[in-house]
Amino acid sequence: MGKRIFYFLLTNILVMTTIVIVWSIITSFFDVGSINGINGVGGLNFEALMIFSIVVGFTGAFISLAMSRWMAKKMMGVRVIDPSKSMSQREKDLVDRVHRLSRAAGLMHMPEVGIYNSREVNAFATGPSKKRSLVAVSSGLLDSMDDDAVEGVLAHEVAHVANGDMVTMTLLQGVVNTFVVFLSRVVASIVSSFVREEMRFVVHFAAIIIFQILFSILGSIVVFAYSRYREYHADNGGADLAGKDKMIHALESLKQQVNRVRDPQHDDNAVQTLKINNKTKMNLFSSHPDLDDRIARLRAK
Repeated sequence: MGKRIFYFLLTNILVMTTIVIVWSIITSFFDVGSINGINGVGGLNFEALMIFSIVVGFTGAFISLAMSRWMAKKMMGVRVIDPSKSMSQREKDLVDRVHRLSRAAGLMHMPEVGIYNSREVNAFATGPSKKRSLVAVSSGLLDSMDDDAVEGVLAHEVAHVANGDMVTMTLLQGVVNTFVVFLSRVVASIVSSFVREEMRFVVHFAAIIIFQILFSILGSIVVFAYSRYREYHADNGGADLAGKDKMIHALESLKQQVNRVRDPQHDDNAVQTLKINNKTKMNLFSSHPDLDDRIARLRAK
């Protein structure tokens, strides 16, 4: 899930920044928005600004959601497996497992299944809806994990799809975006009030971009906190689909990979980019909880 969250947040920041730049260009030519104070020129109309922030915030979040599957494919180089064409035995086994787990999760539409070439041990699920989802795994994961561990990982990712985590994440991101747009324009208006009139527009425009990116990064702390919460839920869902023993075994296998990373004798950069789990120490920008805690919670289930 780590890659899924990273690309979603990256796309969201880029989309939001693009919207603001385009809007600022339009208003600079036609004076739209400055009339009611949305741009902060000559004072702020907070009611109009809040409506503007909601529209822009949720538009940015939903555009990011719509692009999530395409973005993941392009950025990761995912090769989608077509079940209607000739497949290798490994590809057939992978598709069969994902589809079997998806049917067990009650999904009416099967996710796309893909593989990307990388030595890193990673898997992720993404997509704008349950009907248009993608489950992708790295070749490194298939090469380094046994069948039960792979089953647990796939069950975890299918659980993310079945839980509708990307849609829920999008709604949360829309709320965060709303505050980001609102606060960045308030602060930019304050900053621009301290400069000369002829420089005010340039300073205001630059301040909006800078503070929007800064507040977006700070807002991602909330998104990551929610992501950590959803990981526990997906672990439980994976345990229901594949069996608790397989889900625990999958997490323990991931933990072994983390221990390899921490071994000073080991220098595998691919393994050091693990994204379906975090290393031992968790921080505010961790998308996943501590592995030991996840394993302990499953054992206690």
